[in-house]
Amino acid sequence: GSFIMPAVTLTDVHASDDDFAYRKKLCSSSAHDISNEEEHSYAVITSPAIPSPLESTSDAIHIDRQIATSSSSFLRSGSKFIGTQQSGRSTYEVHVELKHVDMSASFICGYLHIQGLTEDHPTLTTYFEGQMIGPKYSFLTRRREWGATEKTDILHWARFPSWRPLAKQAKRADYCHSNFEKRDHIFMRWKECFLVPDHRVRNITGASFAGFYYICFNQLTGSISGLYYHQSSEKYQQLELSHVDDRGGYYDYEFR
Repeated sequence: GSFIMPAVTLTDVHASDDDFAYRKKLCSSSAHDISNEEEHSYAVITSPAIPSPLESTSDAIHIDRQIATSSSSFLRSGSKFIGTQQSGRSTYEVHVELKHVDMSASFICGYLHIQGLTEDHPTLTTYFEGQMIGPKYSFLTRRREWGATEKTDILHWARFPSWRPLAKQAKRADYCHSNFEKRDHIFMRWKECFLVPDHRVRNITGASFAGFYYICFNQLTGSISGLYYHQSSEKYQQLELSHVDDRGGYYDYEFR
């Protein structure tokens, strides 16, 4: 969420089958080094595959339930995060709840709650869907309807210190960010899709949910740093979130 409400266009976050196949081929044909990062064996969590409302249930990625869907004890279905979003001199409290995380599909979704954005709406809640940067999605957004050019992408990613060692490679059109789930940092884009509970609401005076977030998730600490982008909003609005400790109270079952 952010200031200034332009017209909202709901778009899905998923790559086309052809684009995914091309990027998968790139990853399998050449191995790229993990620059300045050490590969870690994170605890692997398996959860049932829940199809996105914007994706067909017949998609092959939802058939094989044995694929690990989470590589981190922090980045998993049910995790909650709390922090702030900075916009100019104003700071807003933000809560994020992840509803589904699927590493095999490079997909994440959940709810984002932001408080104090407008007087008429003390708390705004949006449903978002996210792309994990890896074999399926590149660092370049390549979604004209999202309004971000390649220059926009590079300027935003470059503000994350953990991205800078990747800068030279990531700018290449053929770069594949392989083994992303084993790295210390996972990069994502979170696209707000609609307001909750009434998805029919298109306009909120003084607020915007038409943009998206560039996200850097730290697998070691569970912290999230983000930058909100929309052409009509203030630049580089910073999101900082910390994982809410649930004291290990997480269980996931696979029914066969």
